[in-house]
Amino acid sequence: MNVDRKIKHILIRQPTVEGAGVHLHRVFGHREVPLFDPFLLFDDFRSDNPRDYLKGFPWHPHRGIETITYVLKGDVEHGDSLGNTGVISSGDVQWMTAGSGIVHQEMPKGDDRGAMHGFQLWANLPAFQKMTDPRYRGITAEQVPNVERANGARIKVIAGTVDGVRGPMDDIVIDPEYLDCTVPAGETFIHKTDPGCTAFIYVIAGNGETDGAGIGNGTLVLYDQGQQLSVKAGDVPMRFLLLTGNPLNEPVAWRGPIVMNTQAELAAAFQEYQQGTFIKNRETRI
Repeated sequence: MNVDRKIKHILIRQPTVEGAGVHLHRVFGHREVPLFDPFLLFDDFRSDNPRDYLKGFPWHPHRGIETITYVLKGDVEHGDSLGNTGVISSGDVQWMTAGSGIVHQEMPKGDDRGAMHGFQLWANLPAFQKMTDPRYRGITAEQVPNVERANGARIKVIAGTVDGVRGPMDDIVIDPEYLDCTVPAGETFIHKTDPGCTAFIYVIAGNGETDGAGIGNGTLVLYDQGQQLSVKAGDVPMRFLLLTGNPLNEPVAWRGPIVMNTQAELAAAFQEYQQGTFIKNRETRI
């Protein structure tokens, strides 16, 4: 018999300002690190007002983490200190492994109606990969497979496997699942999980319940351990992101955009950034 995961923690997104003045909602960050291992931060930057996002995220460094950007509407232009440039558009995903270090910028542009909807997740890297070569992996909307179940539930599989269909992201040390799920009104979504992985959902439309608790747009549910999770949509269709990953169980030393294992490593990274020796390896792209 499969054991349903129980609710461990519920969070409601909170408004914050980041970058050069981007108004967004933070769902979790520094304070919640022990709860969400291997995940570090999750931001919801959905807005229909260009003044909220056009100032963007100018040049800044990263080391020791992966940043995963998922865009629902609009465009995000990006570039880095190695001369790479590109655009993440509606339905696209960019999985960037900062590794030993990269300096980049992300500039949201929105769509022709001013909508800029998306999410950014930070995932930690284990100690043995902190200084790996930086790497970009860009996934277009057309490369993300869709699964439809008999009850009408639809799942976009960015990473992981659903009903035998595997997403395009692989070769990630935390073995993540990243699913975009839409469940019809009154229907139930059940997903089996590795009992030891960290698992959470984040509601982005509609309402429903899980483990007896009512949830709606902007609500995150972190689950305790178990073999599966169950989510039921309410009186309207419900859409949520589902994330799982294997915990690293390593110390976290975090300041700004850099995450290492010790304070000494963190201090060295910032010193190298000031001295101009931060970039160690050229990036690879898949």
